[in-house]
Amino acid sequence: MPNLIDLRRRIRSVKNTQQITSAMKMVSAAKLRRAQDRVIAARPYASLMRDMLGSILVQLPEDSSVFEHELLQRREEKRIAILLISADKGLCGAFNSNVVRFATRFLSENPDKEITLQCVGRRGRDFFHRKRVSITREWVNLFARPIEFSQAKQIAADLMQSFRENETDVIYLLHNEFKSALAQTVVFRRLLPIQPAEGDKSAAVDYIYEQPPETLFETLLPRYIEINVYQGMIESAAAEHAARMTAMDAATRNAGEVIDKLTLHLNRVRQASITKELIEVVSGAEAL
Repeated sequence: MPNLIDLRRRIRSVKNTQQITSAMKMVSAAKLRRAQDRVIAARPYASLMRDMLGSILVQLPEDSSVFEHELLQRREEKRIAILLISADKGLCGAFNSNVVRFATRFLSENPDKEITLQCVGRRGRDFFHRKRVSITREWVNLFARPIEFSQAKQIAADLMQSFRENETDVIYLLHNEFKSALAQTVVFRRLLPIQPAEGDKSAAVDYIYEQPPETLFETLLPRYIEINVYQGMIESAAAEHAARMTAMDAATRNAGEVIDKLTLHLNRVRQASITKELIEVVSGAEAL
């Protein structure tokens, strides 16, 4: 049975941990609000970009030279690259393990294909580095500050260059999508080659564009990739803060329960010690 000094030391240690987790929860809650605003502001832009590409696509003839664009070329999926977005830090529940588990399952289900990873975030990079998985590119410590569009633009440029140079046949984007403070979902979608949403020609709005479709696609397709990478990064950042806030809230509550149990145990041990001393005093007095 632990003595009173050990129990008091354990209670003090758990209280210190509780203060840390409570502070981390408050910090994540403050960061989540700003990250959530960025996500909400970016979603309509990305949606309109997809709608614009689809609107232009349905107005083109089937023999248009636009369909020969290098970012639209489909090849047999033998060499697959995955842009995996994880966090740079832990203590955020199952946030990192969800994307890592999905990527691991995808690797095991496609043993006959050459799969490489391009990692944004330290946690995913470190995990697959230990597993000896091929990592061609990596970007770490980007989430220490709010994500800038210039960072996503550079990553998208590297992805498009590797696709143009036939280093990969297809590129997928894997990240956590922010749903709410309590829910994040894993998103796995194809990034390259681009597949704009095709609309219904009969229901399409007849927009009048100043430039010809070929010129528009030459400008919009790279921007579409940049927007998708940027959206994936800010979605992942918001989901990370939400997951960490939830995890630290649960840790703070669990620490409180541990403190209550240890305090109760401490009181029982102290009461037993006092009772034992009283019995010894009484027994000694009766013996005299």
